[in-house]
Amino acid sequence: MRARPSPSPAPPDPDPELVAFVTLSLLPAWCRLAAVEGMRAREPAAQIVRRLAQRHWPDEPEAIRAIETRARASCARAAAAALTSIAWTDARYPAALAAIVDPPPVLWTRGDVAAFDATLVAIVGSRAASPYARSVATTLAADLASRGVVVVSGLARGVDSAAHRGALDADGVTIAVLGSGVDVVYPPEHDTLADAIARRGLVVSELVPGTPPLPPFFPMRNRIISGLSRAVVVIEAHEKSGSLITARCALEQGRDVLAVPGNVLTGRNRGAHALLRDGAKIVESADDILEELGMCTGVHARRETTGGARPADPILDCLVPGEASDLDEIAERSGLLPSRLLPRLMELELAGAIARVGGGRFVRIDRPC
Repeated sequence: MRARPSPSPAPPDPDPELVAFVTLSLLPAWCRLAAVEGMRAREPAAQIVRRLAQRHWPDEPEAIRAIETRARASCARAAAAALTSIAWTDARYPAALAAIVDPPPVLWTRGDVAAFDATLVAIVGSRAASPYARSVATTLAADLASRGVVVVSGLARGVDSAAHRGALDADGVTIAVLGSGVDVVYPPEHDTLADAIARRGLVVSELVPGTPPLPPFFPMRNRIISGLSRAVVVIEAHEKSGSLITARCALEQGRDVLAVPGNVLTGRNRGAHALLRDGAKIVESADDILEELGMCTGVHARRETTGGARPADPILDCLVPGEASDLDEIAERSGLLPSRLLPRLMELELAGAIARVGGGRFVRIDRPC
């Protein structure tokens, strides 16, 4: 008599805190700012869920239970697909994204989350891109990636996919931010490209696994593209291009906006030319981008000159060793605007002078001489 195979072990229950953060991410959009206020105040996620439920659904407890059930199912689906979830309190949550007005409670990722730790620059543009635009995107991305910059884009047709491929062709790292679940690639013909990005860099979404690519999700993901990045470079955008939404988000978030000039006869680039008229820096090469970021000597050269030593910097005086401080606290002590403070904090992090902890907070690291 053949022995029955032993049953597969049941998957472990998801972390209750993660389930609570996922529940927050599934609440209606008009709850988002109230949720973020609680997150910044370090209120436990489950407590935020209860407070919002009592405020908006006092007589419908089944409504929140249904959302919590969906949240647990999303965590189970992510675990089965070997996806990584990064909640707001996770030390791996990108500090730059944590600083925007409406950061996602949870990021779902596929690939190497260490990609968040480098200098990130977004390259975005037209889906119906001309050969010129695709060539420029590929060249800029390759040049940036070869100097250690991580290229961020949206995996769309045209400029986005050209930028991702340029970074990969240079043996660099790139991040794709999706307007769908991280396990639902759109457009579908970019499935192979998404796999290549995950092997070298990271595929990211704020939407729970399995979410289809619906039109409202793409403007939402644009704020994440810009929020992750030090700068946004726009290539060939017409007047109603989604790339201009990303540029507007970048300006609101205090990021640098740059644009590549194009052919004035076709009308393809009127949106990017409008950015240039409004003061965006002209980009002709990767050096223009690095110069705008104060990195004209190159990322690798800057890392070698620092040698891991702690540079003298008055911002460090605002941080107490071993005591975590968020961006608002550091800005208040230093007198600097958060949008201008964040790039300097990133440089100090690369130099090993500070470290990020959960919830977009920083802690100073004192090393013996």
